[in-house]
Amino acid sequence: MNGKALSALCGRVSVWTLASLVVLLCSAAPIRAQVDAGTILGTVSDASGGTIHGATVTLTNEGTNASLATTTGSDGTYKFTPVKVGSYKLTATIQGFSTVTQRNITVNVGQDVVVDFTLKPGSVSETVEVASSIPVLETQDASVGQVIDSRNVDNLPLNGRNFTFLAQLAAGVNTPQADTRGNAASGAFSANGLRPAQNNYLLDGIDNNSDTVDFLNGTNFVVLPPVDAVEEFKVQTSDFSAEFGRSGAAVLNATIKSGTNNFHGAAWEFFRNDKLDAADFFENAGGTPKGELRQNQFGFTAGGPVVLPKVFNGRNKLFFLCGL
Repeated sequence: MNGKALSALCGRVSVWTLASLVVLLCSAAPIRAQVDAGTILGTVSDASGGTIHGATVTLTNEGTNASLATTTGSDGTYKFTPVKVGSYKLTATIQGFSTVTQRNITVNVGQDVVVDFTLKPGSVSETVEVASSIPVLETQDASVGQVIDSRNVDNLPLNGRNFTFLAQLAAGVNTPQADTRGNAASGAFSANGLRPAQNNYLLDGIDNNSDTVDFLNGTNFVVLPPVDAVEEFKVQTSDFSAEFGRSGAAVLNATIKSGTNNFHGAAWEFFRNDKLDAADFFENAGGTPKGELRQNQFGFTAGGPVVLPKVFNGRNKLFFLCGL
C-alpha cells in the first residue's frame, strides 16, 4: 500500500471514529445514583381490589412541608424516587372517592417503602386517615444490613465520638486485627472477615474513601462528621446493589441531618477524668498510681429555617444546620 492510500485510509478511519464518538455522546443518558436516598412506591385500588388509574398521590415532608405529586399509571401504581431520609405524609385522591392520608411514613437510608391505598366511594373533601405501620419484612431489597438511626447514634457511648465504631452493631461486623496503621483505634471495621480497606464509605451519597495509605491516623475514610450531625447510617454486608460497585466487603452509607421548619439545637460536653475511674488489677497489685486522664469534648448543633426579620422568611423554603 502506497503512502497516499494509507493516508486516505487513516483519514476515513479518523472520520468514522469521530462520528461514532459524537453519536455515542449525544445518545448517552446520564445515570445519577442516589445511594443515600430511598423510594416510596405502591398501588392505589378500590374496595373491590381493582386498580385505579389517574389517582393523584401527594408526598409531603413532615419536617419541611415540601411536597411532590404524581399520578398512578394504568396498573394503579405510583413511585417517588429519590426520597431523602425523613418522615413523610402521603395522600391519595381522585374524583368519586374519599381522600386517604397516611402519616409518619419513615424512609431510611437506601430503603424502598411500600405504601398501598384502598379508596372508598365518597366525596373528595371527605378524608380518611390511616395509621402507618412498620413493614415486618423488606420485600423490595435483598441486601443484608442494618440501619443505625439518630437515636442510637446520639445515645450509645462512643470513645472519641466516632460514629463508625457503631458499625460493629451490624451482624457479621467486628473490630479488625490490630496492625501498625492503628485501624482499630480509628473506627475501622471488618465485615465477614474481609479487610477494612475493602469497605466502601459514603457520605450523603458521595465517595468518602481514602485513596492513600494513612500511616499516621490509620483511617480508611476522608471526612468524619460530628456525631450530632449524623442523621443515620446503614451498614450493608452482602447482596447490595451494583451501584455500590467498588466494595468487596461492607458499605457504610451515612447521611447528614438537615434543618426543618422548627428551630432546634443542643449543646453538650463529654467528660472523662481519672478521678472518676477505678484502678485496674495490676495498678492495685503493684501499688502503682492511676495514670492521668483529662478529656473534655464540647460542641453544639443548631438548625431551622433561614429567617431574616422583615426581609426573608425561609419556612417551607430554605433551611440551615450547623454544628461544632
